[in-house]
Amino acid sequence: MLQALGVTPLDEEVYRTLLRYPGSTSEDLADLAGHAASTLRRSVRRLEELGLVTRLAGTPVRLLPARPDVAVDVLVAQRQQELALARESARGLLQEMSAEHVHESGDLIEIVRGRPAVAHRFMQMEQTVTRELLVLDRPPYAQTLDQPNDREYELLARGVRCRGIYAPEGLERPGRLDELRRLVDAGEEARTSPVVPLKMAIADGEVAILPLSFEQSAEQALVVHASTLVDALVSLFEVLWDLALPLAGLEGTGQQTGAGEADAAVAALVPLLVAGLGDQAIARQLGVSPRTLSRQLAVLMETLGARTRFQAGVLAVARGLTGPGSG
Repeated sequence: MLQALGVTPLDEEVYRTLLRYPGSTSEDLADLAGHAASTLRRSVRRLEELGLVTRLAGTPVRLLPARPDVAVDVLVAQRQQELALARESARGLLQEMSAEHVHESGDLIEIVRGRPAVAHRFMQMEQTVTRELLVLDRPPYAQTLDQPNDREYELLARGVRCRGIYAPEGLERPGRLDELRRLVDAGEEARTSPVVPLKMAIADGEVAILPLSFEQSAEQALVVHASTLVDALVSLFEVLWDLALPLAGLEGTGQQTGAGEADAAVAALVPLLVAGLGDQAIARQLGVSPRTLSRQLAVLMETLGARTRFQAGVLAVARGLTGPGSG
């Protein structure tokens, strides 16, 4: 448990033994832990340096363990200080690089190969973003979607602005809209477009990750660092963002009964239409039969004077039929 804080497995074993038998001597610990006395003495010295063990006055020398909560807090603070120094050193090293070297094309573009490596590189990008994360989302995916993306929730909690444009085919996966609904509730700004030309993520307008090829978009990726190319990719995202439609109605609207049931059905149906989902996917999301869905669509299109399903969704959004808070 303490290895992440610089404590070796042996030292942690000795510390745990001392917690159970405070006031033991080094010889006592050697017998209790089953290690040579010389090995235990070296371990005790390391624990003393870390502040996990103190000595009692007198002969023979007896040892006391520091309280775990206090000791761990101190170790965490020390490790945080070390990490801060490491980050500062990295910035200093970057400044020492010549301008010519920093701007060489080989330094501006990385090639990442393999699905696990692509997923890991995207995770690194998420962990380092501080202001804004822009995402164009479409399958196939390097990461499994079976588990929620907790990292994005952490970003939103830190005040990072997250904007995503989603392709309809990516929203048809079971549970995908439910997860997206939770992200929207947490603060993500989500839109959909029938045309999402590629997968892409941009962190702070400085680093972008996108597929090396369209055929194997989850197997190989380009990571592009601050350059006019990244600026152009940001501009592409903004154009697509302006053309995309908000995924209105994803916010929970609560249960309605009686006369409100029809309005609730429309409010649930509209965001799925706008997202461009197919009939089977919409019926599955709503938990209704295809026949029931067809009737609901026919009524909605006739009411709005719409010629297509997508147009019905757009008109419904314009008329505020997506439920409370969807504005």
